[in-house]
Amino acid sequence: GPEEPLVNGIVDAFQKEGLRIFGPRKSAARIEGSKVFCKQLMRHADVPTAEFKIFDHSEPAKYWVDTREYPVVVKADGLAAGKGVIVCNSSEEAKKAIDRVMVQEEFGSQAGRQAVIEKRLEGEELSVLALVGGRSILPFPPTQDHKALNDGDKGPNTGGMGAYCPAPKGTPELMAKIESEVFVPIVHAMKRARYPFNGLLYGGIMLTNQGPKVLEFNARFGDPETQPLLMRLKSDLLDLLEAAVDETLAEMDESKVVWDDRPAVCVVMASGGYPGKFENGKPIAGLDEVSRMADVKVFHAATKVDGNRIVTDGGRVLGVTALGATLAAAKERAYEAVRKISFKGAYYRTDIADKALR
Repeated sequence: GPEEPLVNGIVDAFQKEGLRIFGPRKSAARIEGSKVFCKQLMRHADVPTAEFKIFDHSEPAKYWVDTREYPVVVKADGLAAGKGVIVCNSSEEAKKAIDRVMVQEEFGSQAGRQAVIEKRLEGEELSVLALVGGRSILPFPPTQDHKALNDGDKGPNTGGMGAYCPAPKGTPELMAKIESEVFVPIVHAMKRARYPFNGLLYGGIMLTNQGPKVLEFNARFGDPETQPLLMRLKSDLLDLLEAAVDETLAEMDESKVVWDDRPAVCVVMASGGYPGKFENGKPIAGLDEVSRMADVKVFHAATKVDGNRIVTDGGRVLGVTALGATLAAAKERAYEAVRKISFKGAYYRTDIADKALR
């Protein structure tokens, strides 16, 4: 589920009542709920990440930005529905971002109390999701998200405009390195500090010239990476979630975790104007036709039922996902489905998975 209930302690509440629940407790969900906590934890656990500084006030932050020779990223400390990270190209942009976060409190007063300012990393992004239960870590196949709004990775950052799995950049050697240098130290550091992580740990990794570095951690399945990932999972997801809760992940071998050999591509259909202002309530056509297509699934992200129609109800509306014999075939199938669906102002990128195809 979404991050907010985890950060607010839904797992603690369930466990107090003796109920089974999958996910991290409040103390561990801070890894997503607080950028400050996350960066300090990475520093403590010696996990590779961008150099950073934490600020409580806007003026020292602006002064520090002026002394940097490199572009920076400004991050609101608290939850901001995937929008509290501003990638800046100049110190002027960075100062405006600091004002948005800390002065205007655009992402909420809680999120804007502190800000993390870090060196902007260059490279391709990789999303690595892993189940964690007790001492066991079970990484899933690597996926790649497309955060920028427009083709060619241009435009503002979003919650993600599409993803594909597996990402060829995530070679077995690289995945082993990420497991040993990122997931193992962070999971052990949290266990040692008495807030053990149990659930789904998502690492956003930047593949830099100096090796993989962590951009962020999330405490749940990430959207839109989960869609192509689960399209490929042939065994039962519930068995995996149960094993994480019961801390028996070590027994989940390849016979119990079965993946489809075919790659999957997910294309997000968004409301025109997202991630800025947009209108809700636009009727969606074509869903029935697409539901009859083989190897295609439409994941509803922001829709609602209005009488006998389904209408838009948010920024990222649908995650149209398809399997294909090859990545190119999966991409073609996904876009074939996208073209059958329509609503007023519908917007989507046309280049999802092109990086891998190049």
